[in-house]
Amino acid sequence: MIVEIVKNNEPITSEEIAAKLNITRAALRPDLSILTMAGILEARPRVGYFYAGKNQKGLISEKIKSIKVSDIKAVPVVIREEASVYDAIVTLFLEDVGTLFVVQEDGSLCGVISRKDLLKIAIGNADIKQIPVSVVMTRMPNLVTVTLDESAYDAARKIVEHQVDALPVIKLKEVDGKQKYEVVGKVTKTTITKLFVEIGKD
Repeated sequence: MIVEIVKNNEPITSEEIAAKLNITRAALRPDLSILTMAGILEARPRVGYFYAGKNQKGLISEKIKSIKVSDIKAVPVVIREEASVYDAIVTLFLEDVGTLFVVQEDGSLCGVISRKDLLKIAIGNADIKQIPVSVVMTRMPNLVTVTLDESAYDAARKIVEHQVDALPVIKLKEVDGKQKYEVVGKVTKTTITKLFVEIGKD
């Protein structure tokens, strides 16, 4: 109601807003402070309040962009590159996930294998106990990744743009003088959906 009054009567003083709402200035003051701090209203001394133009969509957008990947990441499920496709399928079902992150002996990320990848190779009647996951995985540097400092919005945008189910959360590490990536988490479609629900609760 305050925002609508300001929109229709700007500039308008706090006394005038209070009169229209039939309340005291003291009762109105906390609400005006919140609306001003949120950037929805703008206060100008000796002039009054103006509508600053921020809407609920803008506030939701800011909220999502303020949340870091480090705040929402889930525990990744990894598998060694020499493991068989059969092992990967078993792991997928036991862990109840849709994507596995493939790592080398030193623990560094070298690929990603999805439910779809495993389904394709299994349908082909191949001997899945003999084929290593390295044959069917998506390899570096073709992986879409996200870092701890990126925002939840960045992660969601990458998932949508690249049409993937999950992103490995990575950080750089040095192995034998080489820069490699360590998998420290994952962001999935489920992660983003849970975040959306949490924001909805707020």
